Amino acid sequence: MSKQLKVGIAGFGLVGKKRFKQIENNRFLINSAVCDINFSGSGTLPNGVRYYDTYKHLLKDEVLDILFISLPNYLAPEVIISALEKGLHVFCEKPPAADMKGMEKVRKTHLKYPNLKVKFGFNHRYHDSVQLALKLIKEQKYGNIINIRGIYGKSFIINPNDPEITWRSKKSKAGGGILLDQGIHMVDLIRLFSGEGEYDQIFSLIDYNFWNYDVEDNAYVLMKNSKSGSIAMLHSSATEWSHTFNLSITLTKGKIVLSGILTNSKSYGSEKIIINERNKNDQGVPRDEVYTFINDNSWCLEIEDFVDSIINDKPVSTGGVEDACRTLKLVFDIYNSEK
Repeated sequence: MSKQLKVGIAGFGLVGKKRFKQIENNRFLINSAVCDINFSGSGTLPNGVRYYDTYKHLLKDEVLDILFISLPNYLAPEVIISALEKGLHVFCEKPPAADMKGMEKVRKTHLKYPNLKVKFGFNHRYHDSVQLALKLIKEQKYGNIINIRGIYGKSFIINPNDPEITWRSKKSKAGGGILLDQGIHMVDLIRLFSGEGEYDQIFSLIDYNFWNYDVEDNAYVLMKNSKSGSIAMLHSSATEWSHTFNLSITLTKGKIVLSGILTNSKSYGSEKIIINERNKNDQGVPRDEVYTFINDNSWCLEIEDFVDSIINDKPVSTGGVEDACRTLKLVFDIYNSEK
């Protein structure tokens, strides 16, 4: 490329700042402008990046190529649509919207601009443990999936280290609680590993009784994929005092367990994948094959993948609009099944 792609970031909080650093490390991108409600008016940061107090001012005043969006769920669809109408490629954090109505508006708008790339931040797909598990499943060395059991939990809805961010506890702005905020990653991985078909039989219990917000603090889910016959069980929790990530995939010839995941907080333990190969003579005590991953390159790889789709004008490989629609729909199917 003869020039770097200019990037704007809408929402310059914790995630926006992390994206900023990753963009700095990508030779095809340059940080041009940011916006956040905590800025007063407009101006220039010491590093030469322009700042604004609203995304509308950002889009109006800057000549950009890409917009990264790290805003509350209810704002995401309108900002995505505005960016597309300005001719920008878009990268938006998950969840892609606070409801399916907003997501459908995004999908319809994107159809009008097929040459623009839109990607959503289903970051867990790029973790090394997930990539290895996906490779093993596709190779079918351990047969077909019988069931998937996952638990993903933390100890809060409003982060005690950032108590002013209260929109996550309000359904009108967040759209949902722990399932939509964090559990959507696990829902997305279940879809990713399952491959064919969608989970069309769903039973759930959605619980609001601990934190007493109008969004849930626990979701207990049982699903069946009628096409493959596989079963998935999921517990998404905001009352998991010891932060937990565990995804167990039982196959006809073995078992793959993803234990722990590398995050900024380091609170989910080390990232491991444990493989058991079925042996009819071992009486339920198979030999473990364990891989431990010490570096989290997922944020870098995710952006590199997005940039590759832009500069080589090819479809977004994973986490595109249709992918995001299906994952979000499954989340809201879970909510609705409880009713």
